Amino acid sequence: MQLDRIDLRILDCLQHDGRLTNQELAERVSLSPSPCLRRVRRLEEAGVISRYVALLDAQALGLGLLAYVNVKLEKRALAQGGRYAFDDFRDAVRDWPEVLACYATTGDSDYLMRVHVRDLAHFSRFVMDTLLKYPGVLDVRSSFALERIKDTTALPLPEPGRQAG
Repeated sequence: MQLDRIDLRILDCLQHDGRLTNQELAERVSLSPSPCLRRVRRLEEAGVISRYVALLDAQALGLGLLAYVNVKLEKRALAQGGRYAFDDFRDAVRDWPEVLACYATTGDSDYLMRVHVRDLAHFSRFVMDTLLKYPGVLDVRSSFALERIKDTTALPLPEPGRQAG
């Protein structure tokens, strides 16, 4: 999809405040409300805007410990039903509420997970009772966030006229 200067301004505004009314957004990008709404709908339909969410404060919810967890799996381990442990692990991770993000990676580990928990005891229970008991898990290495330096959901936007996606 070709994004022009106005599309990029709309995306920038919505990345920083997804609760803007169409009227407020139109004013910020110097459009009238109808064309602004048409552009937003087009960006949604094209999948450039995938969803709208509320970003919650983990500390305020009592989730004071952020860990990044590298997981290594046995490549050929079989799980229930003859499926590979890799496949079962991918399915299971989606149901673990402590895991906010999980990525298949290159290098020494197979997956990198971002895990939010209440405290070290909660993390220990998650690792011992959930992660290490999972079939095919060979190794788990964790790093804990000590200080938040930057934490944004805003993506860097391309220059006007450059192809997105």
